[in-house]
Amino acid sequence: MTLILMRHGQSEANYQNIFTGWLDFPLTKVGVKQAHRVGQLLQQENIHFDAAFTSVLSRGILSTTIVLEDVHQLAIPVTKSWRLNERHYGAWQGRNKAELAAIYGVEELEKRRRSFKIAPPTATTKISDRRYQSVGAEIIPLTESLEDTLVRVLPLWQDQIAPLLLADKNVLIVTHGNTMRALMKYIESISDEAIEKISVATGDAIWYEFGEGLKVKNRREV
Repeated sequence: MTLILMRHGQSEANYQNIFTGWLDFPLTKVGVKQAHRVGQLLQQENIHFDAAFTSVLSRGILSTTIVLEDVHQLAIPVTKSWRLNERHYGAWQGRNKAELAAIYGVEELEKRRRSFKIAPPTATTKISDRRYQSVGAEIIPLTESLEDTLVRVLPLWQDQIAPLLLADKNVLIVTHGNTMRALMKYIESISDEAIEKISVATGDAIWYEFGEGLKVKNRREV
């Protein structure tokens, strides 16, 4: 039972130093190359995937397609779920990080970016002033901490991904920086304090092999 957990390639928002969140930005040429790098390395490893999961955002979807094309496995089932979207950045979504650092201060900005429990501020427009939003039948925060992101992702992990791994299947997940950090925290039992020091670059991927009860047996970077 193997899991490849990957962050999508560089997007136009990453290039522009923008907090992206749920906004839908395409990959840059660099991002396409980063996805191909992972796909080509996995092809050399000769791994066969039984299923793939990604977000409903194009940077995640295209990165998934590139990897599966490179490993010649485009026919496998791909589940696209909003639960794998990037964390919602509230009032910071679509804003330049350097500009926000000048407003809030670098220390406060980094605390809200990296903390497990602290969320960015909610947008203050009349409609967006509500603390929660609905996604289908679900009600989720309008701005998310990493803890909120993990709570949002866990039902997909528990209902669809974990059962595949427990059935000795190989799974590819292509997601976003904070969503990947949330999953890493859960999979590796990382503390609230330690996860604040972990960042994930675009195109980064981790190879997990699990033992009984989905305990991590081996972990390495791709």
